Amino acid sequence: MDLELERDGAVCHPGLAAPMLADLHRILARMPDGRAGLRISDDPELGFMLGEGGPVGAVAKTLLGAGVQPVRVVLFDKNDAAGWVLGWHQDRTITVRQRMDVSGFGPWTVKQGIVHVEPPFSVIDEMLTVRIHIDPVDDEKAPLLVALGSHRLGRIPAPAVEQIAQGLQKHVCLADAGDVWFYRTPILHASNAARPGRRRRVLQVDYAIGALPSGLEWLGI
Repeated sequence: MDLELERDGAVCHPGLAAPMLADLHRILARMPDGRAGLRISDDPELGFMLGEGGPVGAVAKTLLGAGVQPVRVVLFDKNDAAGWVLGWHQDRTITVRQRMDVSGFGPWTVKQGIVHVEPPFSVIDEMLTVRIHIDPVDDEKAPLLVALGSHRLGRIPAPAVEQIAQGLQKHVCLADAGDVWFYRTPILHASNAARPGRRRRVLQVDYAIGALPSGLEWLGI
């Protein structure tokens, strides 16, 4: 099935990150191995690679517009020691440099020393989430599942997420190493646990345009 980003909320660019894989392997080799979700910040080299001058950032620019920037990066590593199940949900938080009391922003949490906050949903609605596949992903490696068209439904109350997801057409996001999936950030998504002996590493990047209000700053990379 050929997907369209605006209609379905997801689209794949095969091989887009293939020229970056050797450098990504080198960068990731200096980070803690085997963590379920490693939040990455203060890495100028990675930030440069993912900026609008690189292949992934260039596509993000065509989709969001000039001034696009990577504002959050997480390495997800599903393996025998970390093979979690992810239920249907909608991403609703961003990462910022420090907490500030700004109307419409909250609740606040801190994960791995990084400040997270739920912004007004209009902020999430204008973002793009990108998944760069370090390893190939087949049906046994816990591919991401997305509920097509769910990005157009706005902020979905948590108790209603499962029911709404079950009523929509699903897509299984398989990938080869170097493939890049682009998603509208509000899309409903889920994944199962990987089969034993099957490792799946994905570098997930959120992109946004513009500054946050009242002195809040994106964490960035």
